[in-house]
Amino acid sequence: FSSRTLWRFGCSARLLKANHSRTAAPNTSLPAVWMLLAQHSGRIPGLPAAAQTANFCTMRETMEENGSPELYLPNPEVRGMTLLNREAFKRTVVVPVLKVKKEIVHALVKALKHTVLQRPGLKRVIEDPEDEGSKLVILDPHQVPEFSLGQAEQEVLKHLNIPPEVSRYNLELTYENFKSEEILRAVLPEGQDVTSGFSRVGHIAHFNLRDHQLPYKHLIGQVIIDKNPGITCVVNKTSIIDSTYRNFEMEVLAGESNLVTKVKENNISYELDFAKVYWNPRLSTEHSRIVELLKPGDVLFDVFAGIGPFAIPAAKKKCVVFANDLNPESYKWLLHNCKLNKVDNKIKAFNLDGRDFLLGPVREELSKALALEKEAQKPAVHIVMNLPASALEFLDVFRHLLVGEPCGAAVLPTVHCYGFSKHENPAKEIQERAEASLGASLDGRCATYLVRNVAPNKEMLCISFQVPADVLYKRPCPAEEKPASKRLCTGKDFTEENVVS
Repeated sequence: FSSRTLWRFGCSARLLKANHSRTAAPNTSLPAVWMLLAQHSGRIPGLPAAAQTANFCTMRETMEENGSPELYLPNPEVRGMTLLNREAFKRTVVVPVLKVKKEIVHALVKALKHTVLQRPGLKRVIEDPEDEGSKLVILDPHQVPEFSLGQAEQEVLKHLNIPPEVSRYNLELTYENFKSEEILRAVLPEGQDVTSGFSRVGHIAHFNLRDHQLPYKHLIGQVIIDKNPGITCVVNKTSIIDSTYRNFEMEVLAGESNLVTKVKENNISYELDFAKVYWNPRLSTEHSRIVELLKPGDVLFDVFAGIGPFAIPAAKKKCVVFANDLNPESYKWLLHNCKLNKVDNKIKAFNLDGRDFLLGPVREELSKALALEKEAQKPAVHIVMNLPASALEFLDVFRHLLVGEPCGAAVLPTVHCYGFSKHENPAKEIQERAEASLGASLDGRCATYLVRNVAPNKEMLCISFQVPADVLYKRPCPAEEKPASKRLCTGKDFTEENVVS
């Protein structure tokens, strides 16, 4: 295995362990009729409840895996369609049915709930055109191969006094009965990847379509709107993320052109213009992880704050928050969301370049916080730098950011810096880049966390560390005139020529 594979394997070990616990072999010693009837009652004589749950979960997974998806494909004539024609998806398939007296239909459907048909928009029970006193229960062709019931199903029918005769029924499937992935797989050229996953931002579905999918982009957009209640706009990214303002160009594929939306993350509401600011719903867990590290009274500096997914929940946790973003639109929506969540009096917001924010407000507030004499008064300080395309390059700002000596047992600021890596060993590479910017080793003094897989062989990581005192502080030379007490050094004191690396 490559080092990248081993590294990602370690991050996934707990997930693999959890999945393995769900694959226990079913108990085959019980009569088949008990297994099926118990799905209605939820109990099997003589079998512990925990074992019952595992058995039925496993049985269901096995049935789904052995299914024959060709039976539910739309009309093959839709292949290559670029303008959606819903009528063209109609298709008639032959399915197995059981003729059942009306008064026992309910009991049968519950007893054979994994054998009856389960398709979106399709009724499992229909009228019998030849007998008013009976109904037709449609069975899933996947579970009844060659229109022949298995022994377990026959035992159930015998128990309910139902004739075990399986009939054939012509069932018409329409566009409404197919899932979005089935529709797209039927339309796109055979063998091509089908994109059915997307990011949802309020009423907006956001795609990153590949080149071979672009001829079908408007059809894809309309299918997603049809199949996902609440989505009224589908967009596709047409450019890479701008490294300055973190937004990207996009085109509307289907639906309305309104890109101002409202989202909810970790029980906090945000409003934004998706065309002008950065928002990624896949970072919800990471936002929560960092905020959980904070305690009331801690100080948070959010260098690339966006619309506030770190800053606002931190302020709600009664932290002292300084939030900054260079993008004027992000700054505008940051202020708006602070008011929306009633924390506008708890967050000091800035519209500065990240480097200027660190050299200005951050340095000034750090000097105040770290100069407190009593250890009990010193809050923990966290600095979040979530600009993975270039945040590691900003770490050189911490070189001799402050002048003097640490006051007593100063609590050094903890930095959470994000970066992308395509390296075989992403954690090692991120640490080396951070060390190069800081001019100091972080061995044994940092932790690296995998945030998410961005693309094949591209990871997003967070490296967290306390800024070493010998990096953060510049000790005055004896010959230098001693600055006035607690005077802050300005940016003029730290030109590239006189910063010691």
